Amino acid sequence: MATSSRRNFLQKITASAIALPIVSGAALESLALPTAIPYQGPVLRVAIMGLGSYGTRVADAMQSCTMAKLTGVISGTPSKVKEWQTKYNIPEKNCYNYENFDDIKNNPDIDAVYIITPNALHKPQTLRVAKAGKHVICEKPMAVNAADGQAMVDACKKANVKLFIGYRMHLEPKTLEIVRMRKDGEFGKALFFQGLCGFKIGDPNQWRLNQKLAGGGAMMDIGIYAVNGARYMIGEEPTWVTAQETKTDPVKFKEGVDETIQFQFGFPSGAVASCLSTYSMNNLDRFFLNGEKGYAEMQPSTGYGPIKAKTHAGELTHIHVTHQTVQMDEMAAMILQGKKPIIPVDGEEGVKDMKIIDAIFLAAKTGKKVALK
Repeated sequence: MATSSRRNFLQKITASAIALPIVSGAALESLALPTAIPYQGPVLRVAIMGLGSYGTRVADAMQSCTMAKLTGVISGTPSKVKEWQTKYNIPEKNCYNYENFDDIKNNPDIDAVYIITPNALHKPQTLRVAKAGKHVICEKPMAVNAADGQAMVDACKKANVKLFIGYRMHLEPKTLEIVRMRKDGEFGKALFFQGLCGFKIGDPNQWRLNQKLAGGGAMMDIGIYAVNGARYMIGEEPTWVTAQETKTDPVKFKEGVDETIQFQFGFPSGAVASCLSTYSMNNLDRFFLNGEKGYAEMQPSTGYGPIKAKTHAGELTHIHVTHQTVQMDEMAAMILQGKKPIIPVDGEEGVKDMKIIDAIFLAAKTGKKVALK
């Protein structure tokens, strides 16, 4: 009987092993797979500022984090604070509003604040959080222009706190695999990048269509993915930009709020990029990199996932893990352990994007090629 039971057990184990998908070593290294020994090291205690839809998405994703924990909230809406207190078990003493959140400096339960508010508020809120001695994670775009972004970098350096930007794609396994392949020469010399980013935006009264709060329109919200993607996919900084703006609905997209911008980059190696940012077309979430020896295609390329990607060598099959869970655990490791990301996610990285976006707006306005330093 014992022998029969043992045989059945072994058969089940063997069948289970055969059913498991084959995962490459690179894929395994890029994932935080569960281990038999639970993590017992330090945890980054995070307060989320701005309890809208994306703030909720981050909070939900953090429930699966190992090294980061949601411990506080900052909001101007008392009803949302109450909801979050109940949903995420947040104590009253860790709840703040926009008037009193400077008091976090006296709260040891909060190590960092994730700012997820309208773009124009990022700079003043970052300055206040840094002054309170807490690390800053700021959603992208980091500011409404490069000058404000640089002021944020300077303030965080002065306060000796970290400043990270919410570049979740910089930590996404399929994206990192394509960057690895490019670095290892598997595509040959990079020649061309295309980034298509857009969707039809809804409510005309939302803050994203308010120039004073958003600092622009589609470019700030969705076009930044193509700006950023061109840089890490090509692996160089652009030296010039040209751009053309199209506006079909001047009522919805008022002065200073871009509806659609096509923009082009040139790189030192001779590589070029052609991109589209829009708030008036759906089904646009695609990256394409062409090299002398191969190519990479991602569609969807920046959505919440799963990302789908293939190269001349075949489809990429890395297991999907919620982007915001990966992002928060990785940023916790950067703060607590000094981990270095493959693609930077710091404030300086954010300023580079803002300088390019400033140049895109100038090129679209003047119709001229704008040089980038």
